[in-house]
Formats: sequence, structure tokens, C-alpha cells
Amino acid sequence: MTPRLGLDLDTILQASTKMADTQGLDEVTLASLAKKLNIRPPSLYNHINGLPALRKKLAIYGYEQLHKILTRATVGRSKDNAVRALGEAYVGFVRNHPGLYEAMLRSPDSEDLDLKRVQNETVDIVIQVLNEYHLGEDRTLHATRGLRSILHGFASLEQNKGFGLPLDLDISLRLLIDTFLAGIRTIKEENINSEYVRD
Repeated sequence: MTPRLGLDLDTILQASTKMADTQGLDEVTLASLAKKLNIRPPSLYNHINGLPALRKKLAIYGYEQLHKILTRATVGRSKDNAVRALGEAYVGFVRNHPGLYEAMLRSPDSEDLDLKRVQNETVDIVIQVLNEYHLGEDRTLHATRGLRSILHGFASLEQNKGFGLPLDLDISLRLLIDTFLAGIRTIKEENINSEYVRD
């Protein structure tokens, strides 16, 4: 077996992502990864310290990729257009990377500082988009939780074949996001009305 030249962590993560997305996350082992990369398993230890470390780095890598995609989707957009673009980009990411998304959710160390950092950076994009509605700090955070729950729930159900009816899933997603936006407008009106009452 000829060692692969130029092997680095990024190459390892890209290969792991491709395996996870096509074969399932549980199929990504050090042995299977080494075989795919045409190297001996011990060579991986020059870059990662075992399977748990690989899973953590894969989760971080996934959040970094999601962050880039959401940033590109929302740049130059605001309010409803930004929310719709963000939602479509999020679900599109899960469709394209089901195994990587699973790795993001199954990291063995949820308290890892590097992992928490990239998770927070991704959540911050959602907060920035929703800040445009000027709902107030607490309600913006509640809305952020709501939007994340909607997108994760939809993406996870789709990934696990939870939608059995022959209806267009993209239309379902748009209707779901539009329903969320209608709720945002209701919250905004409540804020305005409460200001009038105080005056």
C-alpha cells in the first residue's frame, strides 16, 4: 500500500464527510477511512487522536460549513427575504450532507470550547437576521429558538423519511417559513400596541 502524499486534516475531514453522507456516519471508522485514503490506520494518528476526536472535528467542520452556507445565503438580504433564504439554505445543507449533519448532532463532547464556539457563530447568524424585526432582545431569542426548531425538525423528518405523502416538500417548507413569518409580524404588532398602551 503506497502512502498518500499530502495528507492533512482537511483531506481527512472531506473524505470522512463524503463517507458519512453516502454510507452513513456509523460507517466512518478509522479502518474504513484509512482504506478510502489508501493509508495504514496508524497514519491517521498523525492528525487525529482516535475515533472520538475524529467525530468532534467532523462536527466542528460541519458547523463551519453550515456557517459559510448561511452567511452566503443571507448576505445582502433582510427580514422576510433573509429568513426564507436562511431556511432554504439550512434544509439544503442537510439534504446535501445528511451524514455530516448527524455528526454535528452526535458530537461526543458537547461542552468542547471549539465546538461551542462554532455552534454559537452559527446561531448568531439567525439572531442577526431576526434582529432586523426589532422585537426586543428576549423575543428575538425566543424567535431564534423557534426558527431553529422549525428548520431542524423539518430537515430531520425529511432525512428520516418522515413525510410519506406525495406532496412537494419545498412547498411545505415555504409554507412553514411563511407561517413563522406571520407569527413574527404578530409579535411585532403586539410590541407596537403595548407601546401605545404605555403611552
